[in-house]
Amino acid sequence: MTSTPEAVARAASVRTAVGAVLDPEIRRPLSELDMIGEVAVEGASAQVALRLTILGCPAADAIAREVRSAALAVPGVEAIDLDVSVMTPAERETLVTRLRGTRPRQFGPDSLTRVIAVTSGKGGVGKSSVTANLAVDLAARGLAVGVLDADVFGFSIPGMLGIPEARPTKVGDMILPPVLDSAGGGSIRVISIGMFLDPGGSRAVSWRGPLLHRTMQQFLSDVWWGDLDTLLLDLPPGTGDVAISLGQLLPGAEVLVVTTPQPAAADVAERSGLVARQTGQRVIGVVENMVGGLFGSGGGDEVAGRLGAPVLARIPLSVPLRAGGDAGDPVVRAHPDDAASAAIAALTAAVLATGRPLAGRALPFTVA
Repeated sequence: MTSTPEAVARAASVRTAVGAVLDPEIRRPLSELDMIGEVAVEGASAQVALRLTILGCPAADAIAREVRSAALAVPGVEAIDLDVSVMTPAERETLVTRLRGTRPRQFGPDSLTRVIAVTSGKGGVGKSSVTANLAVDLAARGLAVGVLDADVFGFSIPGMLGIPEARPTKVGDMILPPVLDSAGGGSIRVISIGMFLDPGGSRAVSWRGPLLHRTMQQFLSDVWWGDLDTLLLDLPPGTGDVAISLGQLLPGAEVLVVTTPQPAAADVAERSGLVARQTGQRVIGVVENMVGGLFGSGGGDEVAGRLGAPVLARIPLSVPLRAGGDAGDPVVRAHPDDAASAAIAALTAAVLATGRPLAGRALPFTVA
């Protein structure tokens, strides 16, 4: 096969076309991932060897479909014989090494990814709702967003984003998180301890500090997050083991403190901001949630005054906001005209406007 100059040229066109197909999990071209093997052409028929990363790859059907479509779009190609196999362990390890590159820590001091921890002093203030909706709104603006559900005991982010049954894919010792695409061109990668628990068994987690620390460390190192603009951390309430561990692992992170208008909630919320500062993190603002009379008033201003940070948003009580969290359809996407959506959009704009200092970080440029 592929003996005549015309066939050689057509095979090159087929290789280019199928190589440009993106892996739906890794979001890199198949050619860059060495997933395309031999390509040959005889007459109007093309033969393409496709190497999947793992046996039982959940994206196998989607990849094969896209490869077939790309090959058949090449002028003169009317049929395709797709030979699907799986990478050898050595090939898979080479891929993992290439993806990880020379950065043992994806979010180390030289990372350009902005890391924002969403914290609260107590539970029930809507911290996870703020995180989920902020992620969706950032992605709608074209950003690549990661969400780490660090609330190990009360994980809820997968359900709020509409992917309660999603599971990561393991390639060697690298974990690929589920990815959600946004109509605005951005994407959201999500990881949560709930994705690793048996759906048919107990969903309760009862761990002590050392295991919690190792879990957070693994989520930051073994999970391949790709090139993110922003990583959001949905922290558990309070100032316990997880908050301390993430403060040690991500000392350069920024912090959003969520509170309700109640003075009692404000007193507790302040503590999470103070603990973050003790680990070197920077409090960039306060979010006052559930505004509207039922929970009193003044809590957001009180926390902001004590922490010396601005109130970035006041999110009103909203039935669509609550219903969207239950249904896995965040309010900013399901009801963009709702007052809560407007407040979250203002929060997104304020977060983007705060920026992040680049002093001390190596930029990915070289002098020509």
